[in-house]
Amino acid sequence: MPEFQTYKDFNFNFKSHPVTGDLQVVKDSADIKQSIKSLLLTRKGERLFNSDLGTQLADLLFEPLDFGTAALISDEIYNVLRAYEKRVDVMDLNVDTNFDDNGYDIQLEYVIRGRESVPTNVEFFLESAR
Repeated sequence: MPEFQTYKDFNFNFKSHPVTGDLQVVKDSADIKQSIKSLLLTRKGERLFNSDLGTQLADLLFEPLDFGTAALISDEIYNVLRAYEKRVDVMDLNVDTNFDDNGYDIQLEYVIRGRESVPTNVEFFLESAR
C-alpha cells in the first residue's frame, strides 16, 4: 500500500471535541475543501503580510450578470488555486450564469496530487450580498 501524506487542519468552526475538549480537526479531502473555500472567500489585501492571497470574487459579484463576468470569475478561481493550493489539480471548472437566482452556479472538479483517488466535486452558488 503506497504511503501518502495526510493533510490535517483545525475545523473553522472552532468547536471543541465532546470528549477530549481539544479543537476538532478536519483531515485530507475535508481539509482541502475547507482550504479552497477559505481561499475563495478571502479578498485580496485582506491578509496581513500576504496581500496577494485571495480573490476579487466579492468585487466581481457586483458587476453585470453576464457571461463575461462568469469568465472573469472562472479565471480568478483558476489563478488562486494554481498559486496557493498546490495539493490539487483542477480537472474541470464550470461557472454558469444563473439569471433566475441572480448569481453564478459553480462546479469544480479536482484530484488530490500524488494519490490515486477519484475526482472530487465541489458545487456552490455565488451571489452578491445586498
